[in-house]
Amino acid sequence: MLGTNWDYGSDAGRRFDALIVGSDDAADTVSAVIAQAGGRVLPGVSWNDALDRLQTLSAVPVVVLNACGVAEDTLADILPAIDHEAAGRGLPLVIGTDMARIDVVAASLAAARYEIVCDPSALDWIAAIAACGLSDRFSLGETVRENEAARLARLNAEVARIAEVLARLSTRGAASGAAPIDRSDDFASAAEDAGSSSEIRQIVRARRQRDRHLGPGLFEDPGWDMMLDLYAAHLERAQVSVSSLCIAAAVAPTTALRWIARMTDAGIFRREPDPFDRRRAFMFLTPRGLEGMRRYIASLRAMGLPLV
Repeated sequence: MLGTNWDYGSDAGRRFDALIVGSDDAADTVSAVIAQAGGRVLPGVSWNDALDRLQTLSAVPVVVLNACGVAEDTLADILPAIDHEAAGRGLPLVIGTDMARIDVVAASLAAARYEIVCDPSALDWIAAIAACGLSDRFSLGETVRENEAARLARLNAEVARIAEVLARLSTRGAASGAAPIDRSDDFASAAEDAGSSSEIRQIVRARRQRDRHLGPGLFEDPGWDMMLDLYAAHLERAQVSVSSLCIAAAVAPTTALRWIARMTDAGIFRREPDPFDRRRAFMFLTPRGLEGMRRYIASLRAMGLPLV
């Protein structure tokens, strides 16, 4: 067993169906998670048969896809079609992947609601399935549920805080219906004071020194680390893949992917497919994110404060 306390009762109405795509060892773990939650595991299918199988089912509350070890070309061929089908039917996707396939998975998802977990443990699968709106169908043990809820609440609160700061920096704090930003104000030289890529990279290196000398995991700030990386890339006219941004976040890949999703939903990050390689997508700061970063740096310079 998974060592997690479940409370799924005897009410048949609480049961749900799940389709698992992929047939390696992870499928056994996912099946156990779903079964212990009171769900019914439908006969699994291979990636090649997944779309046909999905189209024949009248109702599937969740589709679990195991992309670990799957050929990138297979994912690039099949996953966009599954994404389109799931979006059209309102089905959530839970995708497990490894670091080597993060880019092709991210590039293939555009329309459906999804949760991505990287090198997932049983608890990662549990959290992702619960996050797809199935919490009313099954109940996790109190410790697991509260820990996951608290973690997501902190993440959402931090994303909201970053968005609020950027909104203040990218406007002059005017009320609704305010005029466009006046470039003749105190930050008129923001473009000149917006920092250089070498300065931003130096900040990133300094932040990593904290982990080196004081221990990893004590100063996690993935949202800001990713913003610094994307801003430096913008100044360098460089492109940042999803997997590269996960590395820049300096946290576990699954955590980084959640941050990327929330920062994108908040309008701070944007994702664009690589026009030359369908297996990859690039991440950028939105105009709002760029303007906020420029004004943040200009305000520090105006106050004589170091960039941090």
